[in-house]
Amino acid sequence: MNFKTEHLILRPRTMDDFDDCLVMDRAPGVVDFIVGPWQGRDAHEAFIKARINQDYGVGLGYWSIFTKEIPDHFIGWVLLIPEDGSGPDIEIGWRLHPDYWGQGFAFEAARAVLDHAFSHMELPRIIAAIDPRNAPSKKLAERLGMTCKASRDGLAFYEMSLDDYQRIWGGQAD
Repeated sequence: MNFKTEHLILRPRTMDDFDDCLVMDRAPGVVDFIVGPWQGRDAHEAFIKARINQDYGVGLGYWSIFTKEIPDHFIGWVLLIPEDGSGPDIEIGWRLHPDYWGQGFAFEAARAVLDHAFSHMELPRIIAAIDPRNAPSKKLAERLGMTCKASRDGLAFYEMSLDDYQRIWGGQAD
């Protein structure tokens, strides 16, 4: 399932995006606040391959992000998956190459997936697990209309219910 927004094209992430994901993760600042196997090359590659090949269920997964201006150039990804790959909560998340930070692309991509989650899948709630030091991700979650409801394991858990979504966004994509 692909999504198109005003400036972006989102398509399911595939092994064609593998090298771009590695390059993005290795760019300064990208994984500073995300626990993962980023230091060891083999573990990092195995992690990305496993995430690309995992079946998250109907309507869920990772979408690679491309601009309409340069439709074959990977700029990042957005996800809607069971929390930490296993659930039970459904999590939204995003990661962009630093060359594309601050341009509104993460918000635009996340809004498309948010709309999909609530308008099409009718999920009752989604969360975003964010390191409290990651000010840009916290700001994006808040801009989407998510609120911080809990903290655990060193993370702030933002959430949005279907009712919140309908109240804030009127059930319509921007």
